[in-house]
Amino acid sequence: MTLPSPTATIGLLVSGGLDSSILLAHLLALGRRVRPFYVQSGLIWQGAELRGLRRYLAALQGPMLEELVTLELPLADVYRDHWSVNGRCVPDADSPDEAVFLPGRNALLVIKAALWCAHHGIEQLALAPLGTSPFADATPVFFDEFESAMNRAMLGHVRIVRPFAEYGKRQVMELGRDFPLQWTFSCIHPIRGQHCGRCNKCAERRGAFRMIGADDPTEYAEAGRRRQEIGDRR
Repeated sequence: MTLPSPTATIGLLVSGGLDSSILLAHLLALGRRVRPFYVQSGLIWQGAELRGLRRYLAALQGPMLEELVTLELPLADVYRDHWSVNGRCVPDADSPDEAVFLPGRNALLVIKAALWCAHHGIEQLALAPLGTSPFADATPVFFDEFESAMNRAMLGHVRIVRPFAEYGKRQVMELGRDFPLQWTFSCIHPIRGQHCGRCNKCAERRGAFRMIGADDPTEYAEAGRRRQEIGDRR
């Protein structure tokens, strides 16, 4: 895990999901000063996700956690017919992980946050892709090449660091076992601000807690609906 000096601020792209939220708390536990970034693109889950992230940040508040920077990068014009914008045919629990791929997503997230870092003297920007990620834009080759091109384009130098690049999901979840993960948000088709309980990401979330034998603290809308139906029958 390559990190900056203890006195330097490290930027961190956070989505509000388990991996990036655990990385945030882990960096703080190591005594690092962290500036979190959230990129708002108008995707269907981001309102609920951002609310969860703010609750998570409030639970972690302390002198080493800097204020959240929210950046705007609307994608409706280019993702127009994509499920992430129109909410139709959202990948369900039985879909493969490849079904949730968002074209160009990592490149778009990184360049926006890296520009902010370059203008504010932050030399490292962290992301939380795991070594088991199936996506081509989460590989060492992609990040090495993108970092080089990005720094040429902005006439600065921001290093992309991936502290979890050699970690699997179980290792990350073990790191996060004692963090306030009830405030993290992983759903891609929320219902009234709650995890739907039926999408690809909800299934992944449930599996992550099972992987370490931990109780899942998540409130799923599907479970609430079932409890209501049982109550109505009674």
